[in-house]
Amino acid sequence: MENQQFASCIEACNACADACDMCAAACLGEQDVKMMARCIALDIDCAQLCRLAAAVMARGGEAARQICGACAAVCEMCAQECGKHPAQHCQDCAAACRRCAQECRQMSGA
Repeated sequence: MENQQFASCIEACNACADACDMCAAACLGEQDVKMMARCIALDIDCAQLCRLAAAVMARGGEAARQICGACAAVCEMCAQECGKHPAQHCQDCAAACRRCAQECRQMSGA
């Protein structure tokens, strides 16, 4: 597989990872941090998986489709959790996660 075919998905994964990092950092500054614990944990997991998926796709790795499938699932979980919170950083993160999930689903063939 040529990594050029992955360009849109790589971009979505990188944008999602950045949005998740920003969201997690902003959540730590919220008044009720305990209420944001699941959001923060999913942000961290999602960012890591998005970066892994982007790296594997950039290398044209053999497991790219499987990793993208897992990435889509975690992005959907993160989008659902972030979408529950009214803070703008959570809403921005949810949007980035939904876009990444869609791109990864297409890439994985699911």
